[in-house]
Amino acid sequence: MFIKSKRGAIGIGTLIIFIALVLVASIAAAVIINTAANLQHKAARVGQESTKQVASGIQVLKVVGYTPDKSQITKMLIIVSPNVGDEIDLSTLVVTLSNGVKKVSMVYLNSSYLYTPAMDGLNGLFTSTTANDSVWTPLSEAITDDKAYFGIIVLQDGDGSLNNSAHPTANFGDKVALAVDLSAIKMPITPREKVYGEVIPEYGASGIIEFYAPSTFTNNIIPLQ
Repeated sequence: MFIKSKRGAIGIGTLIIFIALVLVASIAAAVIINTAANLQHKAARVGQESTKQVASGIQVLKVVGYTPDKSQITKMLIIVSPNVGDEIDLSTLVVTLSNGVKKVSMVYLNSSYLYTPAMDGLNGLFTSTTANDSVWTPLSEAITDDKAYFGIIVLQDGDGSLNNSAHPTANFGDKVALAVDLSAIKMPITPREKVYGEVIPEYGASGIIEFYAPSTFTNNIIPLQ
């Protein structure tokens, strides 16, 4: 009887150990499955963000300056367009300019938004009454020693994505001129001067600004880049 009881006790202990092993294995499997699901989700999100970061961004198509007296450039338009990728909220852009002595960082001024065709070409964007009232005047009035802004002039917007002046959003194919009042930021451009900077979006590649001003200004409209 004693030997039989001992054998029964060993059998129950083995069963308990087996059940414990099954429970531990089940818990471990659940943890592994949950971890794998979390990792898959994070990997997909990182992949989407990386793709957006690489594929999207903004490009500088042209930089044009305006000189009223042909001695120094007092206004500048930076014509930009989004790269192939996601849309860009232009109100989140940061524009930096430097001449090697001074560097200015500018943000979007909501009241300086203008949706207009390029009447009279680029000259009209610098000098027309409509452009002055809607872009240049608010810029010159808002800029102070510790605050710098740029304005927006919409040149091409096929789907109306730029209609919201608070958050103008550009997608592929849209073209926008960023208006910079160089006199107001106290950085007029003189002949032979080197200027460089960036148009920095919220995410994606930045647009590069880099040029030397011509040795003489023979016209009021000066192509710079």
